Amino acid sequence: MSRGFQMIDVFGSGALLGNPLAVVHDAEGLTTDEMQAITRWMNLSETAFLLPPTNDGSDYRVRIFTLIGELPFAGHPTLGTCHAWLSTGATPRGDIIVQECEIGLVDLKRDKRLSFAAPPLIRSGPVDDTYTAQVAAVLGITPDEIVATEWVDNGPGWVGVLVENHETVLSLKPDIGRYDRDDRIDIGVIGPHPDGADIDFEVRAFFSNDRGQLVEDPVTGSLNASLAQWLMRSGRAPASYVAAQGTAIGRAGRIYLTQDESQTWVGGSTVTVVTGQID
Repeated sequence: MSRGFQMIDVFGSGALLGNPLAVVHDAEGLTTDEMQAITRWMNLSETAFLLPPTNDGSDYRVRIFTLIGELPFAGHPTLGTCHAWLSTGATPRGDIIVQECEIGLVDLKRDKRLSFAAPPLIRSGPVDDTYTAQVAAVLGITPDEIVATEWVDNGPGWVGVLVENHETVLSLKPDIGRYDRDDRIDIGVIGPHPDGADIDFEVRAFFSNDRGQLVEDPVTGSLNASLAQWLMRSGRAPASYVAAQGTAIGRAGRIYLTQDESQTWVGGSTVTVVTGQID
């Protein structure tokens, strides 16, 4: 069976400057093992599989895979999959597009760009001093250089790290060899740009893979969603700001974070770069 396929640049500020996503259309009939095999072959951070909805309140369903397994939710696959679904001529049931994924139902809206509603955190609260010291060691800084840490886990397991400024974020030279534990680690680091700059915050995301390596993600919607929820709630960020991510690895991601009376929204560009068929 032949299935449509797209590669979509998500969160980029220009051509090929965001995070690539593979989306496989009409994925019904593929087994979990087949989805995982396709994802490994694509060799991108995530591949998404479009399926008919199983919930009466949703417009479509998506399963999201990394190279090592399925995710309950991820940000750039959410925007990219919605872009792919809309590109087929599909029409949402209402003004809000409703995506079904393993974490539940996720709302999206269209204005200047696609935006998704940040899902609730499954783990929040302060990080203890021992683990903060571990995180600091991995990042190559001292605990005194960290302004605050917080669990900001909405699926991938992020720990959020606020540092004094964007220069500290960009100067990080992390090393997983300094991590003394056996479990995986997912770190999101954020620091402010000066007042009056075009960008409000600089973000970097690091996670350990199944080979014991530390990988930097180009642009990370799930992390930016949870960082915004933490920083806006604690008064460390305004109700609307722009974050940059990927600068240190040659990308130029831009994430638009806004908060209304009931929700935090995460938006960015979505552009189809490659189309084709999977046989």
